[in-house]
Amino acid sequence: MTRIGGKWENWGRSVRVRPVRIERPSSVEAVQRAVVSAARSNLRVKAVGAGHSFTGIAVAPDVLLDLSDLHGVLDVDRERMRVRLFAGTRLHQIPGLLRPYGLAMQNLGDIDRQSITGATSTGTHGTGATFGGISTQIVGATFVDAEGELHSVGDTLAGGDTGGPGAAGHVENPDLLPALALGLGALGIIVDITIQCVPAFILHALECPEPLDALLAELPARAAAADHFEFYWFPHTDVALTKTDTRLPADAPRVPLSRLGKWVDETLLANGAYRVVCAVGAVIPALIPSFARLATRATGNREYTDVSHRVLTQRRTVRFREMEYALPVENVVPAFNELRALIAERGWRISFPVEVRFAASDDLWLSTAHGRESAYIAVHRYHRENPTEYFHAVERIMLAHGGRPHWGKMHTLDASQLAELYPRFAEFVALRDRLDPHRRFTNTYLDRVLGP
Repeated sequence: MTRIGGKWENWGRSVRVRPVRIERPSSVEAVQRAVVSAARSNLRVKAVGAGHSFTGIAVAPDVLLDLSDLHGVLDVDRERMRVRLFAGTRLHQIPGLLRPYGLAMQNLGDIDRQSITGATSTGTHGTGATFGGISTQIVGATFVDAEGELHSVGDTLAGGDTGGPGAAGHVENPDLLPALALGLGALGIIVDITIQCVPAFILHALECPEPLDALLAELPARAAAADHFEFYWFPHTDVALTKTDTRLPADAPRVPLSRLGKWVDETLLANGAYRVVCAVGAVIPALIPSFARLATRATGNREYTDVSHRVLTQRRTVRFREMEYALPVENVVPAFNELRALIAERGWRISFPVEVRFAASDDLWLSTAHGRESAYIAVHRYHRENPTEYFHAVERIMLAHGGRPHWGKMHTLDASQLAELYPRFAEFVALRDRLDPHRRFTNTYLDRVLGP
C-alpha cells in the first residue's frame, strides 16, 4: 500500500516529518521494490517501527516504509531455541508467539511497544549485570541493500520447519552480524531477524523503597548479586525505589499481582494520576517536590511472581522526552551523585524520576556496552516541558565519566565525538560506505552521528 503525503510523528512528540510518500509493504519482495523505486527517483528510504525513539533516527524525509504488516514467526529451531521473526513484529507480540514452543526472550526493556528491529537497531536494553541488550540476542538477519538485493547475515534458519523438531539453518557473512545487529538503520532495511531464545522462565519481583545513600554505598555489588536490578529516584527525595528480579524455572509457583492491584498501581497511579501530576507541575513547578515525596510513599512497594515478560515490562502512557547514557559500571555512583547535586544547585523542579540500570559487556560494534560492563543513567522530562537545559547539563556530567549516549534517545554528539567513544566506529562507517555509498538510507540524524 502506498500513500502520498501524510505526517509521521514519533511517540515522544519530539520529531515529526511529512514524507514524500508512505509505503506499507506486506512482503519482502515489496520492500525490495520500494528500495529500487526510491533509488530510481533519487529518494532516500527509511523503515520505521513503532516510533519509540526520541531522536530523529527513524525520520524518513522521502520514502517511509511502515513495516507493520511484516510480522510473525517464519521459522523455529526448537533444538537450538532459535526463532526467526519478521522485522515488524512488536515486542509485546513475541511472548505469545514463543509460548507454544516453551521459549522466551532472555531479557527485555521496560517498554514493549517497539518493533523488534526498531528496538535492536537503536540498542534497546533491559537491566541485569550478566545480560546484554536485546541486540545481543540476534544470531541472524536478512536485509535489503541499497540496490534492492537481499542478503543473509549469520544464522537465518532458511528452509526451517516451524513445527518440526529442528530447523536447518545456514550461516552467511557472520562477520557482518556485530555491525548489523545494532546498525542504526544505516546499512539497509532489515526484513527478518533470528533471535536466540531461552526456556520460558518465571521471575520473582521484589519492589521496595530504600534509603538512597545506603543503596549508593553498595550499588555495584547489589547489581552484581541480582539477576535483574534497577532503581528509580525521584529528585527532591532521599529514597530509591528499587526493583530486584530473580529468575525461577517455568514450573515455579506463580503469585501474580491481582487485577485490581495491578490496575491501581499501573493504570490509576503510575499513568492516570501521574499524568495529572506532570501536567500540574508543568504549570506550577513549586508543587513538584511535594508530589515527588508523595510518589515515593504511594508506589514502589510490592512483591509478586509471574512469567518473565509481565515482570520485565511496564505499561507507560504518560508521554515524555528521554536522554540516557551508558557508563563504565564503576563510574555510575560518582556520576549519579554529580547529577543529584546539579539538580539541587540549579533549583530545578523535575517531575520525572531518574532511572539506573545495568548491562553486561558485549562485542557489537556500536553497542553502548561495547567492551565494558555498563550502567545506564536515564533522565526524563514531561513532553510539554523543554528538556534542553536539564539534558545539556546532565550530558556534560555523563561525558566526563566516559558516557556513551543511547542511539534512540536525545543527545547532542556528532560523528567526531562518537568516533572517540567506539573502538570500531571507523570500521562501521567503512561498512556503511560499502553497503550504501549513495546514502539511500540516511537522514539528518544519521548524517550527524555517522558523518554525511
